[in-house]
Amino acid sequence: MTAAGRVLAVLEAFGPEHPVLSLSEISRRSGLTLTTAHRLVGELHRWGALERDHRGHYVVGLRLLELTALAPRGLQLRELAQPYLDDLHLATRANVHLAVRDGDKVVYIESLRARGGAEVLSRLGGRWPVHATGTGQVLLAHASPEEQEAVLAAPLSRFTDHTLVDAKSLRAVLADVRTVGAAIAESQLTPGVMAVAVPIRGHKDEVVAALGLTVHQDGTNAHSLVPVLTATARGISRALGAPSASSREPARRRHPQHGRVTHASLVS
Repeated sequence: MTAAGRVLAVLEAFGPEHPVLSLSEISRRSGLTLTTAHRLVGELHRWGALERDHRGHYVVGLRLLELTALAPRGLQLRELAQPYLDDLHLATRANVHLAVRDGDKVVYIESLRARGGAEVLSRLGGRWPVHATGTGQVLLAHASPEEQEAVLAAPLSRFTDHTLVDAKSLRAVLADVRTVGAAIAESQLTPGVMAVAVPIRGHKDEVVAALGLTVHQDGTNAHSLVPVLTATARGISRALGAPSASSREPARRRHPQHGRVTHASLVS
């Protein structure tokens, strides 16, 4: 393993289920000797990539957050999209997700929970297989054919009885998503939860992210959510300089009195 690989192994030891680790736990999870882990953890701590809590255990440091803020697909996109996401959250009273693709995973760079909304596994920074989420299906549908086939050729994890794990069925769904412009995933990641998602485009009209809602499956007309999702995504795309979005009115203007999306705009 290279020197860089050992540093990355230390950082990859942390995760959603392991946000706080002792030195021995870092050594075990990274596959490094305790001596090597001690040296690298010390260097990362001095630089600010790791911090220590009151017990002397380690957590990810704010210095890494400063770096992630420079990622165009990360916090910069999240900051630009935030006003639109807030309006969508208020209008729909549903869980709102902003996601990007990282290989065969979808990464949530923003996740707004609704009080009394559907219980979902997704959270800020969470990673899930693209085939099992609405946002993931949108992003995979607009990936290159080679990237799609790489995902379809690999074993697809099953989370519920409705998860798409057959390559032929998933390929057909992706074709529909490209044609219709939206993905509707029912109980594919979480039973009883429906996800609706649409693409967000960048300055070259390429799909750079996906915008999604998750709601209780019972009593919800998924198609009634598509117009407000599409309008919000168009507003974000326009702010990103997408040519296809610049000719149409964005979902949200900068001032609340001008064109704010309201709950009454939804069709039941």
